[in-house]
Amino acid sequence: MLVKYKIDLKPLVLINKLFFASKKTGTSSNIWLERQRKDPYVKRAVKETYRARSAFKLIEINDKYKFIKPGDTVIDIGACPGSWSQVAIQLTNSDNKDSSKPKGKVISVDREFINPIEGADVLSYADITEKQTQIKIENLLNGKKANSVISDMAPNSTGQSTFDHDAIIELQEKALEIAKEFLELKGHFVCKIWFGDRTNDLTKKLLKNFEFVKLIKPPASRNDSAEIFIFCSNFKS
Repeated sequence: MLVKYKIDLKPLVLINKLFFASKKTGTSSNIWLERQRKDPYVKRAVKETYRARSAFKLIEINDKYKFIKPGDTVIDIGACPGSWSQVAIQLTNSDNKDSSKPKGKVISVDREFINPIEGADVLSYADITEKQTQIKIENLLNGKKANSVISDMAPNSTGQSTFDHDAIIELQEKALEIAKEFLELKGHFVCKIWFGDRTNDLTKKLLKNFEFVKLIKPPASRNDSAEIFIFCSNFKS
């Protein structure tokens, strides 16, 4: 049974306009640094040794849906700098730090260099659209399927809202193809987008492959950001 997504889109339309307007006009580095200094998530990231504040977005999504568990296999696409992989490692116990729980696996993939992460199989300078990267992922899975595919990747922003929105949608469509290739039945997929005209089109495409699709904005996502996350569960095909 298909479950339609529900989200109040009006605030996101406004956020979208404000977000890309700020991209066009520019923001001083001093203002950015001041915001970082005051941001409680930045402080927590430093204290808890996460590589970026984005770690808390995945934590909050998982707190809500509890889709990543000890023993799970997770593929993290666009993993650099590695904060989502760090969270996935903790949730899956892929570093085997808790011997009372099953050991999972985390595969971290990015076109950029990723500093090594204990508990993750890291594929740096790896393009998910290339066959050689897909073969490496397949070899690391060793005949198994992933329980979850997560993607926090985003293109470099140009400040042109339509272009940037199209670019991130196209990236996540590529991530979806990886999910379709490597996910187990009933598996999960999480991706980030910037809200825009093609949001509905991507959601409809996801509903063809998953029984449940929900657009969410976790508390760690800044209010003035156009980013939203799509949580998908019960992979069908």
